[in-house]
Amino acid sequence: MGNMRAYCASIASETNSFSPLRTDFTDFAQSFYAPPGAHPDTPTLCSAVFPALRARAASGEIELIEGTATWAEPGGIINQETWTRLRDEVLHQIKEALPLDIVVLGLHGAMIADSCVDCEGELIAEVRSIVGPDTIIGVTFDPHSHLSERRVRNADVIVAFKEFPHIDFVETGEACVDLTIRTAKGEIEPEISVWDARMIDIFMTSREPMRGFVDRLHAMEERGEVLSASVIHGFMAGDSPDLGTKVLVITNGEKARGDKIARDLGQELFSFRGQALPELLSLKEGLDRAAASTGTPVVIADVWDNPGGGVAGDSTIMLREVLRRDMSGVAVGTIWDPMAVRLCFAAGEGAVFDLRFGGKTSAHAGDPIDAKVSVTKLRRNAVQAFGASVVPMGDCAAIRVGGVDVVLNTNRSQAFSPDVFNNLGIDASDRKILIVKSTNHFQGAFAPIAADILYVAVDGPYPSDPTRTPYRRLTRPVWPIFDNPHAAGSAE
Repeated sequence: MGNMRAYCASIASETNSFSPLRTDFTDFAQSFYAPPGAHPDTPTLCSAVFPALRARAASGEIELIEGTATWAEPGGIINQETWTRLRDEVLHQIKEALPLDIVVLGLHGAMIADSCVDCEGELIAEVRSIVGPDTIIGVTFDPHSHLSERRVRNADVIVAFKEFPHIDFVETGEACVDLTIRTAKGEIEPEISVWDARMIDIFMTSREPMRGFVDRLHAMEERGEVLSASVIHGFMAGDSPDLGTKVLVITNGEKARGDKIARDLGQELFSFRGQALPELLSLKEGLDRAAASTGTPVVIADVWDNPGGGVAGDSTIMLREVLRRDMSGVAVGTIWDPMAVRLCFAAGEGAVFDLRFGGKTSAHAGDPIDAKVSVTKLRRNAVQAFGASVVPMGDCAAIRVGGVDVVLNTNRSQAFSPDVFNNLGIDASDRKILIVKSTNHFQGAFAPIAADILYVAVDGPYPSDPTRTPYRRLTRPVWPIFDNPHAAGSAE
C-alpha cells in the first residue's frame, strides 16, 4: 500500500459577520501563507495535518503531494475575489495531482464570503466532484464552526478539536490523518452521525461541566466505542443557517448506534446551557477585584474585544478606566494600531511624544487615547507561541503611559501567551495586573504565572448576546433565542 497518493491543503479563517473589519488576501498573506512545499515544520492551528501526513510519508505509507496552506486571523466578511482565488488554487492543485487515494483538508469551518455562506462546504463538495466517490476525504475543523449537511455528505472523516482553549490541534490533525489512511486501506468503514443540539453557547473545556464531558469523549475513543467523537460548539458571531452546537460521532459502520450516541451526548450538552462560561465581571468589578488582590500578577481577560473572535482588538474602554484610576504596575496586550506602531518606529526607542492610539475601527470600542507616551521597546516581526505554533504579531511597539505598559501590534492577534509582553521587554511576571485581549486561549500559558484570572465583559462590536443579534440566515429555533428549541413547533 506504499503507493497510496495523498494530497493535503489548508484554507482557514473565522468570519465574524458583524465585525467592522473586512478580510482579503492581504490578511491571509500577513498571517500565514505557504505555497506547496513551503509549510514549516511546526503546525499552525488549522494545518496540523501537514506534519502528521509528512510523518506517514516518511515511513513509506503514502506518497504525499502538498498543496497550499493559509490562515487569516479571524475578521469580517471575506471578499468574494479572495475566496474564489484560494478555493480555485486548491482545486487546480487537486486536478494536477490526480489520481488520488486520499485528500486531507485542514479547515477552520466558519468562513463566510460575500457570495458564499458555506465556504468550507463548497470547497469539500467541489473536491468530491473532482476526485470522485472512491477517494477518501478527511477534514479537520475548529469547534467554533458551522457544520453543514453539505460538509457531512461529501467528507468521509471529520474531526474537530475537543479543547477550548484549542491545546489539542496537533492531536486532532494526527487523528484525522490516521482515520483517513485506515479508511483508504479498507481497515474501517466510517459512518458519520450528527445531532443538532440547537443551542448557541460558549463551552470552556478547562472547567466543569465541559472538562468531564471531554474526558469522557476521549475515554469512548480509547475504549473503541467510537472511532471519533467531536463537539461543534458553533460560532455565535457568524450569520450562518447552520449556526449552533452539534455533536458529531464516527462509528465503524454502525450508523444507528452512532446516531443514538450523538443524540445522548447532545442532550447532555443541552443540559449544560448557560453553565459553561466562567463568571463574567463588569469593568468596575474586574478592576476593583484585581486592585485588591494580594497575589500577582492578576490576569484580566477583555473577553469580547478578542481578535480571535474577528473584531479589531483596538478597544480602549478598559485602558481608559485604568488610566482614569491612575493605576500602576499594569500591562495591556495588545492594542491593534498599525499607524501608531509606525509612528513609534519613526520616533525611536526612548522617545517621548504625543501619540493617538486605539479606537480606530468602530464606534463601539471607545475613543482613541491621546497621551504623552514613552517608547520602551520596538520589535520588528515579533511573534508569540501558541502551543507548538508560532503566531506572527508583525512590527510591535511597547509604550508607557503613566504607570501602564501597552503593547501595540501591526498584525491583529489575540494574546496567547506571556510572550506578548516578554518579547517586548515587559516582564509579565513582574506586573501587578495583566490585561489581555482574548476569551480563553490565553488560559493555558498564563495560568502557570497568574495569581488569579478574571473575565471581564465590556460591550463592544462583538455580538455577545444571541437574543439581540440580528441574524438574517438563522431560521431554525435555537436556545437562548427560544427557551425550548426541541419542542414541536418551538414557538415561544
